Amino acid sequence: MATSLAAQLAQIAANSRTSLNVKALKASHSKSLIWEPCVAAGQTFAEIYQACHEGFEELCRLDARFAVFGATLFSEQSQETDRVQLNAKENAALDKRIVSFLHLVGSRLRLMPAIKAIEWLIRRFRIHEFNTAELITTFLPYHTIPAFVTLLSILPAKIPLEYRFLDPYIRSLTNPPRAAIVRQATDRPELLSIISQYTLESCRARQEYPGLVSFWGGIMAEAVNGMLDKMRSGRKNIQLENDHLLLQQVGPVLSEAMAMKEVPGLQIASYMVVAILAAKGSLNDVALAAFMEQLVHGWTVDTYRPGLVCLCILAQHRSAKQVSGRVAKALIKVPDLVPALAEIGRQHRVDKLANGLALAFIDRLSKKGDLRSLPAVNALLQSNLLQEKQIKVIYKALLLAAHKVDDAVDEDGRIRKEIGSSLVALSQATGDTGDAIRAAIAEVDFDIEELELRLGAAIRPKLAIEQEDEDTETRTQPAAVEQRRDMEAIFETIAKLNPSSTSCLSQDSRPLFDDLCSVFLSAAATQDDLQKFDATPVLSRSKAPDNSFYFSFYLRVWCGPYPTLAKVAALERVKLRLKENDCADKDFQALLPYCVVALSDPAKKVRRAAADLVAVLGSLLRKASAPSRQRWAAKDLYGKAGASSALDNSALKSLVSSILVPCLEESVLHEGHVIAALVSALQGSKGSSATESEKRHLSHSARLAILQFLCGHVTETPLLVVKLRLLKVVNEIRSISGTSRTDLLLPFLRWWAGLGQEEAAEKAAAESLEEAAIDETAVDVVVANHKDGLDALFQLINDPAVAARAHLVKAIFARIIKIWPSMKSDTKLTTARTMFALTQTPSSSGQNVVIEEAAELLRKVDLTTEVLFDFLDSLQEDVRLATEKPANKRRRVSTTEQNRAAAIQGNSPELKAALGKTTFVLELVQESDPVNHPELLPSLFTTLSDLHHLSTLIGSELGYLQSLVLSSLLAMMAAYKDNKDLKIDASVGHGDVLATCIQKSSSPSVINSALLLVASLARTAPDVVLQSVMPIFTFMGSSVLKQGDDYSAHVVNQTIKEVIPPLIDTFRKRGRNVVSSSKDLLASFVTAYEHVPSHRKHDVFLSLVQNLGPEDFLFAVLAMFVDRYAATDNMIAFTTRLMSSFSVEIQLQTLVKLVNLIGDIFKPKPALSSVLLGGEGPGDEDSQKLATKQLNLLPALLANRRLKREITQLAERDDMETGKLRELYATLLEGILSLASTVKGKKALYNRCGDALSNLLNLLSIAEFIKSVEALLDRPNIGLRQKVLRALELRVDSESTGDAESREALLAFLPQLTAVIRESDDMNYKHTAVTCVDKISEKYGKKDLDAVAAAAATIAGDHCLGQSSQSLRVMALLCLASLVDVLQDGIVPVLPIAIPKALGYLEESLAGEEPDAELHNASYALMAALAQHIPYMITGSYLDRLLTLSNASAAAELDDESNSNRTHCLQFLAKLADPKILYNALNQNWASAANHGASAVGEYLDILGLALDKHSKSVVSKNVSSLSAIFLNALDLRRSVAAGQIKTAISQSQLDELEPKVHEDALKMIYKLNDATFRPVFSKLMEWATAGLPKSDAAGRTLRLYAVYGFLDAFFGNLKSIVTSYASYIVESATKVLSSVDFAADGNQKELWKRVLRTLAKCFEHDQDNFWQAPAHFGAVAPVLVAQFLRAGSVEATEELVPAVVELAAAADSQEHHKELNSTLLKHLRNGQAAVRLAVIKCQQALASRLGEEWLQALPEMLPYISELQDDDDEVVERENRRWIVGIEEKLGESLDSMLQ
Repeated sequence: MATSLAAQLAQIAANSRTSLNVKALKASHSKSLIWEPCVAAGQTFAEIYQACHEGFEELCRLDARFAVFGATLFSEQSQETDRVQLNAKENAALDKRIVSFLHLVGSRLRLMPAIKAIEWLIRRFRIHEFNTAELITTFLPYHTIPAFVTLLSILPAKIPLEYRFLDPYIRSLTNPPRAAIVRQATDRPELLSIISQYTLESCRARQEYPGLVSFWGGIMAEAVNGMLDKMRSGRKNIQLENDHLLLQQVGPVLSEAMAMKEVPGLQIASYMVVAILAAKGSLNDVALAAFMEQLVHGWTVDTYRPGLVCLCILAQHRSAKQVSGRVAKALIKVPDLVPALAEIGRQHRVDKLANGLALAFIDRLSKKGDLRSLPAVNALLQSNLLQEKQIKVIYKALLLAAHKVDDAVDEDGRIRKEIGSSLVALSQATGDTGDAIRAAIAEVDFDIEELELRLGAAIRPKLAIEQEDEDTETRTQPAAVEQRRDMEAIFETIAKLNPSSTSCLSQDSRPLFDDLCSVFLSAAATQDDLQKFDATPVLSRSKAPDNSFYFSFYLRVWCGPYPTLAKVAALERVKLRLKENDCADKDFQALLPYCVVALSDPAKKVRRAAADLVAVLGSLLRKASAPSRQRWAAKDLYGKAGASSALDNSALKSLVSSILVPCLEESVLHEGHVIAALVSALQGSKGSSATESEKRHLSHSARLAILQFLCGHVTETPLLVVKLRLLKVVNEIRSISGTSRTDLLLPFLRWWAGLGQEEAAEKAAAESLEEAAIDETAVDVVVANHKDGLDALFQLINDPAVAARAHLVKAIFARIIKIWPSMKSDTKLTTARTMFALTQTPSSSGQNVVIEEAAELLRKVDLTTEVLFDFLDSLQEDVRLATEKPANKRRRVSTTEQNRAAAIQGNSPELKAALGKTTFVLELVQESDPVNHPELLPSLFTTLSDLHHLSTLIGSELGYLQSLVLSSLLAMMAAYKDNKDLKIDASVGHGDVLATCIQKSSSPSVINSALLLVASLARTAPDVVLQSVMPIFTFMGSSVLKQGDDYSAHVVNQTIKEVIPPLIDTFRKRGRNVVSSSKDLLASFVTAYEHVPSHRKHDVFLSLVQNLGPEDFLFAVLAMFVDRYAATDNMIAFTTRLMSSFSVEIQLQTLVKLVNLIGDIFKPKPALSSVLLGGEGPGDEDSQKLATKQLNLLPALLANRRLKREITQLAERDDMETGKLRELYATLLEGILSLASTVKGKKALYNRCGDALSNLLNLLSIAEFIKSVEALLDRPNIGLRQKVLRALELRVDSESTGDAESREALLAFLPQLTAVIRESDDMNYKHTAVTCVDKISEKYGKKDLDAVAAAAATIAGDHCLGQSSQSLRVMALLCLASLVDVLQDGIVPVLPIAIPKALGYLEESLAGEEPDAELHNASYALMAALAQHIPYMITGSYLDRLLTLSNASAAAELDDESNSNRTHCLQFLAKLADPKILYNALNQNWASAANHGASAVGEYLDILGLALDKHSKSVVSKNVSSLSAIFLNALDLRRSVAAGQIKTAISQSQLDELEPKVHEDALKMIYKLNDATFRPVFSKLMEWATAGLPKSDAAGRTLRLYAVYGFLDAFFGNLKSIVTSYASYIVESATKVLSSVDFAADGNQKELWKRVLRTLAKCFEHDQDNFWQAPAHFGAVAPVLVAQFLRAGSVEATEELVPAVVELAAAADSQEHHKELNSTLLKHLRNGQAAVRLAVIKCQQALASRLGEEWLQALPEMLPYISELQDDDDEVVERENRRWIVGIEEKLGESLDSMLQ
């Protein structure tokens, strides 16, 4: 029960947010977003509130919505709120307010005020504990900012399950990546649900912000994508379940998001997620349709476009069927739906959506009569969005809808009419859509015209009846026709109408025709009704040959905008009537124009019927017997006006038999054929074949008659369709026999143009025509060069009534543009003047279109030079008149020039008009391709001059006008360049005009154009501008060079390119120095450098130098640059890059000239330098400054890597060009050397010359450099030769070892270097040569050992190593050291000379007062190389001497480098020298080492130890005698020092430091010896130690024994039990020493005594063979050892003696030995000396502690002594005795009190 209660209490404590733990409360209070925990822990709520409330107040100022929280969460009372004390209801209300605040503040978490406000909620209300999920969700969109990491650091240990994925980031305090959030949202939908609900709640409260919506959209999209991938399954049923589950999870969220109209961003984000679901999920049609309906239900104007994209994706994954009614209803309201879909279709497939929409629209049309759907369906079908199959399905659906529509849906018949019109229009569509529709019609075998007729027949009678009331007053017939719908009743009604003799083409017949036409259209649906209609009396069928009504009625029908079958029926009626006999003697030529119209009808059935009619007319003409028949409707066809001009019999036959009848079949096939046939015939059959041409050839009179016939009908017919189709023929015929179509048709044009705007629009609409098409056709009747026609056009243009018809005005101007190329020159001039005058007329509301079109015409046509010249001449007069008027005024009123300019500018309409006219004319000139009008150049220059004068008067630059003139002039330059016959007069002063233009203008475009013109003139006619070029360049530096645009750069480049070369040629022709003559030019550019944009500088000055001539000018430009701007880093970089742009030869020439220019500065009378740079000679300080600047540049130019690379590439050719480069190189070198000698007294200048020389020498490749060096080395200047070799040395360092060419060149150069070493007397020169040999040999020597060996012999000889120069000796030794590495055995012949000299120099380096470290190190470098590579050459004598010198070196207290070199050499010897020689040498060298002191001995021992480590056991065994002798000497060192046998004093401490080294080396030797070898050595050692000195030398014997026993201590301590048997050799010596030692006689004997005891103790300790248990051994040592307690009074026995006795007792493990030892010790307890008793007691204590009960077996013998000691006189003894008793009691476990009583 207790356990259960404890568990419950623990669970309650774990879940509780309250704690009585003060430490825990403090830790909780320290959680803060702003302050460190240590600071936060000490804050009060009042302090926190004060700081955080400031942030809240700032939030309120940013957004007033925060103010509501000021009374709750951020009120003064909130400081006292403790939510732990609140009840559940109060906490819920508080949570609601907190969550609301978090939603609102989420958008401002990057602002500190928001963080402060949240800080208060954390500190006071602990929202990080109570509202953890909401707080994290608020911060989650900002998961990348530092504040999120801070939030993680204060979260409680247990966070909500959905956010457990943050645990790793909480522990590491790092920002979680987006991928982690997406992965969690994918794997755990709970997180996605939390984020979604948070976002939706924010949006509902209108507290969202773009970052939150974007975050939600991104996470949602990626998570849904991941879920789809995760849930993908190959089993269909499982996949369906997964899709259903996913829809359940995200569907409600997406549905609500799509309906958020106030948050368009959320809607768009949801569209993205829905698109992913549709694209990757296997959603069924129901789900997709639901998404589509929800989408259109919620979209707005802001979101419909992305919504359309989403709809396209949804529809594309849906089956091919119509969309729902809701979707269709919503989409029909979208503006520009089809264009929007077309634009979307560029990136997405939209065909399924378009298909579904079209089907839905058709369904709405048929069921609901929604006529808005029909245009959308038409647009969709013609938009190229649908596939062929879809187009067919939609068209068939539209056909079906046409049949379904009834009166219930379409009461007035409008819908059926529109459907019929659409079906017909679609059936006649072009392109793939039309082909698909016609294929659909063919598939269903459907007569589209019949359907149209049916639809039209159902509507037209209704319209006629409904219009009765409106037309009652104008009707003369009874109104019964309109009041009945039944056809029989209609026929009965019209049967009562009186026959009419008036033609239906007259104006009076229009009402009757409309009524009859409506009845006819209804009757045409059935043959019976058609027969009844045709027989009605009103038509006067029987009188048709004599009465015009019958035929005119039908011809008006087939020419009207009526259904196809109605037209066919009309043609059939006429054909049948013409076949009757009473028509045989009549001339029906008036029908022919209308037959032509029918033959050009778009409907094939109409054309077929028309062809039959023409055939009948042809047969009538053939059968006619009378030569002149009565013409039908000759006087009343068009009413009172009568008929048009008639054809004679011949012309009529030609028209019918030769033109119309032969082309009938082709006309049926194509609607345009009849037009083409007529045009061909009237033009003389130009396009026909020979046979056909002969058959159809018409006489001029026939063609003229036909033209007049057709033009007459065009003029007279009231039908615009007839006019248009006949004009298609007539407008192709310019003239026949001097009669142009304009002569015949001008009345028609005037008639049409005379109609009012509304009237014309009504006429066009009545016949379903476009007014613009009629306008264009009408004005086409005017031909080029027809004066009356053009005058008519001009009159129409000027007519205000015509100006109101914008389309007609545009058509007139378009016609003039079209005929312009055909106009004669005088006509063009007249027309242009007229148009120009129109453009200059004052603008008015009615004439604006005319003015604009006139201006546009002049811009579009190709104006001739004559026209343009005329325009320009008119300008000059206008400008003169405009400027003279203010001038006269000034003279009258005596005003100032300024007032005059103001008057001109502000109060002169003439001037404004002149400026406008000038602008227009100049624009025309510019747009007229001025290159084709070069003759205008003088006029344009005059105009430019006038503009300058005008700009002065009005105070404006007129930059635009100047630009126009200049651009035109610039364009003309090409013509003057190509045509040498065109000349420009140089005496007029065109150059001055351009210079003025450049100087006075501030417009970049004007300046650029003027400069380009100057450039072109300089190329084409240089004399025109060269006199004015210098001011131009001066001005360029301060203006155009500053511009940073590409065009300005082009201008500058062109100006330089075209102007400078002829200018330089002029200087040359005059025999002047071109550089000095161009000084001002160069100075203007150099001065402008700092104003040129940085990215343009290089190109500008490169172009300048290229065009000046780099051979002559590059050096001058560089010199002037560095003179003006100094050799700064930027200037060096610029000049280097500039020079690198030229060839190597030019660069070297430039450098030569630059050096000569610098040298010229120091001449007594400077020449070129004084012109370019200034200065007055060598004594002038300014001259030195000038030279310094130049010399600072020279080394940088020579150090150019690109120059070096290019020189190397050229040198590889080894041709004449290379030879020239070498000559230039030599010249440059000579110049620099000469300059160096000139400035030798000026240190700074001299140093810069040296730098330049060094860089120069480094220019060439190593091979080329050596070729140059070979010549330079022959020169007498030793300094130069030395510098050359130094440069070679540096070059060798930088060369690659793999460069074969460099290697060969350098190795081939070695003999010359050795020759220098042998022959030169200059030590420095030799030194440099040796250095070169060293470098070359080290890098390449192994490739040519013979050459290196020869060099080695030379260096080792007297010419080098034997010289007295220390530096040469050092270099020679170092070089030989390198050569040893290269040659190895190959250097042996040299060594007999080299080694003695090296050892001698080593000895010499140590002989002086101050050691020569360089010589010392060089000597050791050679010896080390020998020791490393050929150690066998260091023989015994060499080695002895080397070791002796090494001892001296060690004692010389040299620097670390010297010591390191020596040690390095000796280490090689120790490792590589012959062991026997080495050990013998070391043995012989001991005395020397000892005499040179401790450092030499220490080094000696180090080398010995290294040798012992290196050599094998066998080697050591073979040399044991030498080694043993060495060690004996080493062990005797202490005695030798004491005896004064050592020259250099060695202190006691030094000896103590050396002894461990001796012992270490000895042990190294012993480890490599076996027992048989070492035992004699050991025996000899002990014998040497005890008997090696005379007895009289007691001190010496003591010191030797001391050293030996030190070794023995290390020997037994390291080898332990292995060498216990060797103790037999020391027993006698040890006991003798212990017995005979006299502490008083010698202080060393006490140390010896201690060392002996330590040695014995080590020996006892490691005895594992019972060596000391043997009575002989024990008996020899034990008594002597115990007797040593008697010395306790004079020495501390416990340190050495007691341990030795204890170890002996432990080693002699027997009762007898213990008893004997104990008895002897107990006897000493009664010794009179307290020290002796005390030492024995401590020994007993140690024995009892070490051996325990084994030793205490003798306790009965001890007790009497112990008892006595309890009352000892010495307190110390008594105290130690008590400790002994306690120790015994501890071992035994019982008290001794009873035993001691």
